[in-house]
Amino acid sequence: MATASGIEPLGDPREVIAAEAEKADIYQRTWGLAARVDSTVTFEEYVHWAKIERAEENEANRVYKEMQGPTSIKTLIKGRFSKGIHHEEKKRREAALAAARGNIEGSTDSDKDKNDTAVVPAEVRDGAVSEEEWRTASRALRTASWGTMFYLITTDILGWSTTPFVFASVGYGPGIALYVIFGICAAFSGWILWKVFLGLDSSRYPLLSYGDTFFRVYGKKSRHFINITQSLQQFMTVSVLILACGQTIAQLANDSICFIACMIIFMVVGMLLGMIRSLQRLGWLANASVWMNVVCFMIIMVACANYGIDFDAVFRSTLLKAPPGPIRTFAGPPPDEFMQQATGFAGQFNGINSMVYSYGGALLFVAFLAEMRHPWDFWKGMLCAQSFICVVYIFFGAFVYGHYGQYAISNIGNAIQPLRLQQVNNILGLITAFVACLLYFNIGMKTVYIEVCQEVFRWPEITSKKGKLLWYALGPIYWIVAFIVAAAVPNLNGISGLVGALLILNFTYTFPAILYIGYRCQVDAALPGEGFDPYTGMTTRHDGGVKRWIRGYMVNWHVNSINVVYFLGGLVCSGMGTWAAIEGLIQVFGPGGTVATSFGCASPV
Repeated sequence: MATASGIEPLGDPREVIAAEAEKADIYQRTWGLAARVDSTVTFEEYVHWAKIERAEENEANRVYKEMQGPTSIKTLIKGRFSKGIHHEEKKRREAALAAARGNIEGSTDSDKDKNDTAVVPAEVRDGAVSEEEWRTASRALRTASWGTMFYLITTDILGWSTTPFVFASVGYGPGIALYVIFGICAAFSGWILWKVFLGLDSSRYPLLSYGDTFFRVYGKKSRHFINITQSLQQFMTVSVLILACGQTIAQLANDSICFIACMIIFMVVGMLLGMIRSLQRLGWLANASVWMNVVCFMIIMVACANYGIDFDAVFRSTLLKAPPGPIRTFAGPPPDEFMQQATGFAGQFNGINSMVYSYGGALLFVAFLAEMRHPWDFWKGMLCAQSFICVVYIFFGAFVYGHYGQYAISNIGNAIQPLRLQQVNNILGLITAFVACLLYFNIGMKTVYIEVCQEVFRWPEITSKKGKLLWYALGPIYWIVAFIVAAAVPNLNGISGLVGALLILNFTYTFPAILYIGYRCQVDAALPGEGFDPYTGMTTRHDGGVKRWIRGYMVNWHVNSINVVYFLGGLVCSGMGTWAAIEGLIQVFGPGGTVATSFGCASPV
């Protein structure tokens, strides 16, 4: 039985007019940013326009390469300062339109009669905003190359400071092996998001966020779930950073300030600067923080290779206690007496939780792809970035573990000596962590407001006067709640491990797997005669329900089965990691554990 679902026009907010003759017979409806989460758009329509978009991007990329000519130092420098192909194309287009207008205005009456039958650009004829103009404007925002993707992914994911703790928890052999395995899996998840983006994104219906992909595959409720979970992850990341920066401030103050007061200081400063609603004002500071991170990286390596360990910072935050024994390293998992966070398998899995935390970053991959001029090239930047990150993690973690052994704690910057070098590292680390905290707060708050409050609870738009007032009112509440979470569980290993296992692991490994299963099933379930007709706006399907999903699954059953195993493996790791993090918190806050207490004055460093 054949069924057809018609799509009625909803009215275009940009007043799009099908002015061009060759576009007159295409069914017109709302599209663009206003329609990216329109529930009346079918999966087949997303796929139809995505195929056209990819073909046009390939042609634009071919023209771009021809215009660039052979690669040379001159073209590399020129390209570095260029505003992009779409900017150059816009200038040429404007010049052509100006010439067309000039020819019309400067012609005689007889010439004008001829011009009446000439092919004149639609923009000149009636001033309407055509589909072609919208597509050009949309693509003008997509200027990033795969080299830029390498930079963005590296900046987003690279978090080397906890890698020595991973090696201290599992040893050299498992540490290296697991970093490689989890790196390969993270790259596979990135490949999944890339394939789904290519199959569903277009200028008509752009994909802008992680939640958008789930909306198009599983519907509105799945998008709400992803957005709420994403908001929780970013909120917990702010809590982790408040705790880490509170420890740094306490160490800089040499315990002269109550630890809870140190976190309050950071919270208040963040609360005031968090009033900034635009990330553009933070761009230069974010770039500077990257180089500060590089300096911190070098400081720690120099310190651990040439100076001793601040054992007080180690003993106050872990299960290891004075007096300090000889530095020990292990090829495999260390004995219980050398474990920092918990004994037995729970202690080892706490290290794995930190590893997962370090590889978290897939949440922003869709947003990165939405910035690309030629999204087909994303895999190059992602593969280079993931390989570079894996090498850095293994090198730095093994290097510091080789010098510090069982005393390589997760907040490694707090354990280096001499004091002056530690202070310099702490100040730079405080600045970079503060920038990261502002970024996560800004993105997290906007996600909560736009995707949850505005969409679910029908709050006013964030750009309206009431929306701005609500933003300023909610900001302090967001910081206060994040501070309460951090102060209630003042153990960096434990809280970061819990966030890594419960949230980051699922966004990086579990969710992409189930997303790809749904995407492939819907693509492969199509029968002859089915699909979207752009001239009538009708989507035709010959069947539906469970039968259709089973048929789609069986077309590529081997790929889908691999992703089922991948999905279940992610769930198992998430469950085990959460158990290990909770077990570690129980042990570290028990007898002989950290000196820090909930809402207490004693500093864990």
